[in-house]
Amino acid sequence: MDKFFDLELTARLLGLDFVQTALLAAAVLGLVAGVLGPLIVLRRMAFAVHGTAELAFTGAAAALLIGVGVQYGALVGAVVAAVLFGVFGGRESDRDSVIGVILSFGLGVGVLLLWYVPERTSNRLGILVGQIVAIDTTDFTLLVIAGAVVLLVLALIYRPLLFASVDPGVAMARGVPVRLLSPVFAVLVGVSTSLGVQIVGALLVVALMVTPAAAAARVTASPWRATLLAVLFAEVAAVGGIVLSLAPGAPVSFFVTAISFVIYLVCRVISHRRARAARGRTEVSEPDARPSPPAPVR
Repeated sequence: MDKFFDLELTARLLGLDFVQTALLAAAVLGLVAGVLGPLIVLRRMAFAVHGTAELAFTGAAAALLIGVGVQYGALVGAVVAAVLFGVFGGRESDRDSVIGVILSFGLGVGVLLLWYVPERTSNRLGILVGQIVAIDTTDFTLLVIAGAVVLLVLALIYRPLLFASVDPGVAMARGVPVRLLSPVFAVLVGVSTSLGVQIVGALLVVALMVTPAAAAARVTASPWRATLLAVLFAEVAAVGGIVLSLAPGAPVSFFVTAISFVIYLVCRVISHRRARAARGRTEVSEPDARPSPPAPVR
């Protein structure tokens, strides 16, 4: 256990260029995931994020096999997944089943492609659980550009998208292009999910895309406050996960998911205590509703 808390070794590793690049990449990913997360939770798209991550894994495995950048394959796979989910899962009643079908097939194809990759390739495990040494300057540049595009597009459609997420029926009646916003948002989620494959891994990227926002939703009902909290939680999980993983050399994904889970548990406790305190105040403030006895007849 001592090497998990070796501050001297952690400080030395923090001075390395590739670690600093990974920390910057994690910060960008935390920002994007935190901004998108509350909308993902509001629109009940957690399962879609998981499915998109599996298709990002398939694309990354294909890229690894043919010898191109893993980040490009993950990006293509995630976007293809978002498009497929939008085309075949238009009806809400079919959405989960469509995602399950595409997810399982894509994951099977990814496993087959990864099996063909030569044994000497060290990135095989990194696609699944993350690997900070795989993030070079080119990867970081692509991540920053893709993240900036996602945030820019989201800023342009945020208000109508939020309206459509809260009450799609009323939003459609008011002229909001609900059917157009859904696939656009799905693509934004796909791009953002692909950015986390190299840091957290395809299997656990949902820990950054969903868990911080789910925690924020437990302590506030305001979309703006939820977004700020989700960004804060995602940054702590992403950057803190990398820092904690340095000394032991363990997979980053464990620490990211552990931090996210602890934050979620704390927020649940806060929510429970608030609800209990509110019930107590209500019981105290309520007047006695029992009818008064009739006056005696003289």
